[in-house]
Amino acid sequence: MAAVTGGERVWVLGADSGGSGVRFALRRLEPGAVAEVVVSKEPVRTGPGGIDAGHFIEQLLPAVDELRARCGAGRIVAAAVGAAGMVALGDDLRAQLPGALAGSLGVRRIALAADGVTAYAGALGQRPGAMVAAGTGMIALGTDLGDWRRADGWGHLLGDCGGGAWIGRAGLEAALRRRDGRPGGSAALLARVEAVFGEPGELPGLLYPRSDRAAVLASFAPEVAACAKTDPVAAGILRDAARHIAASAAAVCPGGGQDGQVALTGGLFKLGEPLLAPLRKEFRRQLPSARTVEAAGDPLEGSLLIAAALAEGGLRLPRDPRMLWIPTE
Repeated sequence: MAAVTGGERVWVLGADSGGSGVRFALRRLEPGAVAEVVVSKEPVRTGPGGIDAGHFIEQLLPAVDELRARCGAGRIVAAAVGAAGMVALGDDLRAQLPGALAGSLGVRRIALAADGVTAYAGALGQRPGAMVAAGTGMIALGTDLGDWRRADGWGHLLGDCGGGAWIGRAGLEAALRRRDGRPGGSAALLARVEAVFGEPGELPGLLYPRSDRAAVLASFAPEVAACAKTDPVAAGILRDAARHIAASAAAVCPGGGQDGQVALTGGLFKLGEPLLAPLRKEFRRQLPSARTVEAAGDPLEGSLLIAAALAEGGLRLPRDPRMLWIPTE
């Protein structure tokens, strides 16, 4: 598709939909422009057809109206949406969102991406390497710019090993083992469960009916990190998480990680040294030739980068019908 040309001031739209909510942003398509952001703390629902496109659109359109009013935006020439679950659960979004964006906003240059792809673009831009995105979930993605390699990102019921929900669930399990008198339990974690959630026996009723249970599980991960300084069970959970994260990174590094870069992005790494210290050890063991780097930007920045590249005809990241889909190509 031809690039946008001429002196008109135009805008690109980015969206980042995850387990804890959705962020929307508009930015002028010019160097150095600053994005305006709107945050919805309501995660997009998942139903029988996968990610609920109608629910996403219900949040998208008012957010764009607010962003336009705030920054005086004119024509939006491209949009990129990154969504957790896009690979396996994105059929409804792929079916409905391009038409909604074209019909309601006049946007016809559109990219629909897995949240791992937007995280990669935010972290490393459009160059080869590998990226680990860890927050509520966990996914590793690598590319040589020929194709994508993915590890995990299978959601909190089937994977996301080492992510926030995984750590939180492991912490809750250790607390319940202590309550039951089973081996491997943690008195420290049981005390934190009682302080945060109340009676431990009520946890199934609190968690199982909730559509946002992954986020609730992940909310306990900071408690595990806080206990890890003095509690060997909590420290062991974080060592296991580090092992899983490094293994996923090793699985996707181009060329086996020889002199490559691995970017770390996502809120999970804000847990600090209780996670980062064992993670550094695992990277030295599993990927001794790779270099870990701080992500240049976050997944929302990645969606804006993809939208801008699409608008200007310079998108180099590999296309894939599930990972990075351009419906007009």
